[in-house]
Amino acid sequence: MSNTPSIIVRPTGKALGADIEGVDLSKPIKAETFQQIQKAWNDHLVLRFRGQKLSDADLIAFSRHFGTLDLAPITTSGEREIPEYPEINVISNVKVNGKAIGSLGSYESVWHTDMSYNPDPPKMSCLYSLEVPTEGGDTGFVNMYEAYEALPADLKEIADNYECKHDASRNSAGELRKGFSDSDDPREVPGALHPLAPAHPETGRRVIYLGRRRNAYIPGLPLEESEEILDRIWKHASQDKFRWDQVWKKGDLIFWDNRCTMHRRDAFDETARRLMHRTQIQGAAMHR
Repeated sequence: MSNTPSIIVRPTGKALGADIEGVDLSKPIKAETFQQIQKAWNDHLVLRFRGQKLSDADLIAFSRHFGTLDLAPITTSGEREIPEYPEINVISNVKVNGKAIGSLGSYESVWHTDMSYNPDPPKMSCLYSLEVPTEGGDTGFVNMYEAYEALPADLKEIADNYECKHDASRNSAGELRKGFSDSDDPREVPGALHPLAPAHPETGRRVIYLGRRRNAYIPGLPLEESEEILDRIWKHASQDKFRWDQVWKKGDLIFWDNRCTMHRRDAFDETARRLMHRTQIQGAAMHR
């Protein structure tokens, strides 16, 4: 535990994650306090602020401390979920008059990195809980610095020298995105290429950089060999020794570094209500 004049940082004791206490994110943040939060984020990769009471404007104002916000994806209706706040993506299973107000439903979301199928994926995701089920819907995170450092020698050799294609056709819940064709051949699906082991642009440390397992592909290798290697890398990276799980409470604000973590979500009862608002900070291409 480390104390500062304005905040307390309490590490989870796991491979990543820390609670930040002593700050109300609905109020303006002093430069000194933000510097302390920034350092804690670089040190622990995932930060949690409990008991927050944030409006959408508050969430956006806090998120902007870290950079330029991405616009939320366009929904199937051709609009954004909150037109007056186009930077906010609604993650929810709630339906109003039979229509979903958000995305990703109530089912499991597999290990992934947010929007890594883009050439310039977001550097940070920020998720605020408005409603949570009594059980289920927990979010797991893994430390991809430690996963890289512990790679077996043969996998590290491949990671250091190859790229991986990140499938753009489906989201983390396995849903086919609007406008994309379905394919089970990883060589055919569209998506950005990123190094398997880039250097983090701020810390300089090497990480394993993975998107979603389905239809991932290592160009330059036979498909069967690519599949075998990626299966091994995913199994390695998702080990419990690299992991911390967030059990949600109402008023939790979590943000994580997309460049050095992966995350997943447990399924939950579809009749329960789970409502989250998410912002994302623009990033840049990953390089070796």
